[in-house]
Parts: sequence; C-alpha cells; structure tokens
Amino acid sequence: MTLRPILIHPDPRLKTLAEPVPAITDEIRRLADDMLETMYDAPGIGLAAPQIGKLSRLLVMDATKEDEGAARPMVLVNPKVTWESESRSVYEEGCLSIPEQFADVERPAEVEVEWLGLDGKTHSERFDGLWATCVQHEIDHLDGWLFIDYLKPMKRQMITRKMIKLKRERARG
Repeated sequence: MTLRPILIHPDPRLKTLAEPVPAITDEIRRLADDMLETMYDAPGIGLAAPQIGKLSRLLVMDATKEDEGAARPMVLVNPKVTWESESRSVYEEGCLSIPEQFADVERPAEVEVEWLGLDGKTHSERFDGLWATCVQHEIDHLDGWLFIDYLKPMKRQMITRKMIKLKRERARG
C-alpha cells in the first residue's frame, strides 16, 4: 500500500465529474487499498478518488467513532443514492482537500446507497447519522462538488482564498 498525496482546493480535478469504473480489477483493488491507507493516515473518515487525482467513481470511508469499537473500512465503486429521507440533519463538515476549514452543511438525515463492491457484487445499505453525511459528502466529490459549494458565496470565497494561500506556503516549502 502507498500513501497518495491529497489534492488541495482549488484544483480543477476536484470540480470534474468522475468516470464510472468499468470493472473491478487488481488496479482498482490497489487504488482502494492506497486510498484507505491515505484516509486513515490523514486522518479522515472518507476519501474520494478525485481527491488523489484519479477521476474514477470510487470512494472509501469509515465513519466509526473511536468509542464505537472496531473500524469498518468500506469501499464503494460507482455509488449512487437510491433513496433519501425527507428529514434533514446538519453536521459541521470538513474535507481533506480543504484542510482546517469547517462549516455546517444540511443534508438528508438518511440515505440508501447502492454500489459495486470489490467482490464484483452489487451492495445496498441505508446510512444515517455521520455515515449518511460522509457518504453524501464523498459522492459529491465524484460529481465535482465540494462541501463549500453549499455555503454562501462570501464564505466560499474566503475559504478558497485561504486555500490558495496555503498552497503557496506549501510550494515554498
């Protein structure tokens, strides 16, 4: 497994619609392993392939809280929301591609998602709480959306300016 560098906003790849994964291959399995390692190392609870520069519809997540017990790493290939609740919830979201920036985002409180697993089979699960927020956030990445796209323009521009400054500082070393 290899740690992959995480893209920082603004980067055009983060705003690009990801392509469906045509088949589960060894390359896709390696990518998923690398993404899980990168996500846990960051540390984060979710990571979408576009965040590491791969424009494929693949995400990994593990929204298990430390006090909830064993980790539950999940790999979702070509995920799609098939149902969403009318009830809404608000979570303070952050993003590995927008470090140290957080904002409240309102989303459906529950969603049902269908995806292809690394076993080549179709899976479906209903998510709620932090899991529902996480899977929706990561699917947004596959559609070229960032959590800041839900914010008012002034707040979004302020965060974007901070990220440009951060990228400049990192480039200087």
